[in-house]
Amino acid sequence: MTLYSERERPDDLVQSVARALRVLEVVTRTPGLPVKAIARRSGLNLSTTYHLVRTLAYAGYVARLKDGTYDVGEQISNRFYEQLGSLGRGADTREVLRHLAQSTGYSAYLGRISAGRVVIVDYAEAPGSPYVEDLERGLDVSAHATALGKALLLGMSRRERHELVVDAGMRKFTPRTATDISALDSQLARMRPDTVVEEHGEFRDGITCAAYLVPRRQSEPSWAVGLTVPDEVVPQHARRELRLVASDLTSA
Repeated sequence: MTLYSERERPDDLVQSVARALRVLEVVTRTPGLPVKAIARRSGLNLSTTYHLVRTLAYAGYVARLKDGTYDVGEQISNRFYEQLGSLGRGADTREVLRHLAQSTGYSAYLGRISAGRVVIVDYAEAPGSPYVEDLERGLDVSAHATALGKALLLGMSRRERHELVVDAGMRKFTPRTATDISALDSQLARMRPDTVVEEHGEFRDGITCAAYLVPRRQSEPSWAVGLTVPDEVVPQHARRELRLVASDLTSA
């Protein structure tokens, strides 16, 4: 992710807008902060921060909680779902995901790389999978610890995936998570982009995820479709459906 300090400063920079966005970034990254903490983290004086927070709250971009701290507001969600609309692949895709969830009994997910992050674009829940709060529409998910992420990394060059993973960081989710780039490279070397990719308890203990890279035409973005399975073994019928659905999504 490119930081403000790494970008060329425009001659016509509007200071108030830049400061408001800085405050919004702080609240988005760390919800539940009081104004004093927001001011400290955004590098602004307290008076300016109070004015900006009140303005953002009035516009619905932040929300004041009962304890006086601030969280993201409903307008962030509105902008987020508008962005999802630009990332999504339409009604056909949603129907394909629903079919995958129904035919396998497991929750199905569609992900893609956007702005250097693996993003969940859509999903269809099924009773055979546990709820995973981090696998929601629009949320960034770890490329190094999820099957969706690994499948998408297989569609990239070694240099591209190193840049993406290093920039995002390699957080340790469970004892099984690979936390250095060499270990991840070793994992990916044993996988192929035309097969089902699996991870076992690397993102959440006791949960296996399987994914398949959607074949793409030249210049199209990369997509991957995945399932969450509450077991160590991905059933053969689920693996088969993943491959079939990936083929269907190519023309969706």
